Amino acid sequence: MFSEMRALQSPTGATLALRHGGSSTGEKGIVLISHGLAEHAGRYGPFAQHLAASGFHVYAHDHRGHGATTAPDAPLGRFAARDGHDVALLDMLAVREAAAALHPGLPVIQFGHSMGGLLALAFAEAYPEKIDALAFWNANHRPGLSGRAAQMLLLVERMLKGSDVPSQLLPRLTFAAWGKAVPDHRTEFDWLSHDPKQVELYLADPLCGFDASVSLWLDIFRLAYSGADRARLARLPRSLPIHIAGGDEDPATDFARATSWLAARMKKAGLAEVTSVVYRGLRHETLNERLDLREKPLEDFVRWCLKVAATRKHPGD
Repeated sequence: MFSEMRALQSPTGATLALRHGGSSTGEKGIVLISHGLAEHAGRYGPFAQHLAASGFHVYAHDHRGHGATTAPDAPLGRFAARDGHDVALLDMLAVREAAAALHPGLPVIQFGHSMGGLLALAFAEAYPEKIDALAFWNANHRPGLSGRAAQMLLLVERMLKGSDVPSQLLPRLTFAAWGKAVPDHRTEFDWLSHDPKQVELYLADPLCGFDASVSLWLDIFRLAYSGADRARLARLPRSLPIHIAGGDEDPATDFARATSWLAARMKKAGLAEVTSVVYRGLRHETLNERLDLREKPLEDFVRWCLKVAATRKHPGD
């Protein structure tokens, strides 16, 4: 079952909490899940089961500073003491290598949500030979001038308080602001989903909604700005299948404007297999929306994964 965890030792020194959902019908491919900020991989169980029913092995680990993963330099809310974004990518590589070794020859699809989407694109750019397809949903690679201002505020916080303490400013500029952007919101986290049960589960989860450290926020902004850099996009194979999705009621992605912008930027960079979808009426957590809202995105994604699996096998395993 996907809910069962095992420990995977990463070369970075982290003990990664890793979940696996085995394919329940043949073996078509591997999907690696990269979760978002202030949550954990355990929330992706229904998604994993859906993919497993279509023939995919699913692996998801808790990132550093999240969930049940432990590391000497990564308490809750921090990737690492320094260069956290790069260290987190090395953990992802460890998961990829472990999964590919268990299922040699199967195509590897890297999926990421929100912060996990930032990491997924960065991983693809750092290790393009390690994946056969890339998908990320609800990720904002276009923070704009407000993002630059947030970076300056974070640098001031780091100078005054240090990098390991929770940021006092960023939660107000992000989570709180996004909550207020949702009409008739009941809680500060209604921006996540239209489904009140899912919002309540998030609020009740002790491993969700925590305040990230100054250093983690700085890592996130670095990932956001660097991912769409032309030189970094040029590292991706032109024929790499890419699936980008977002919801037009998601304030975290500027109501999917960031989604459409990155898709256009990728196509302009010469990437020939970019699929981009903006779903009407969806908020930030597509996978945790009401059933009637998430059904089509799930069907579209599985169909895309099956197409990838039918045309690609990883030659290196």
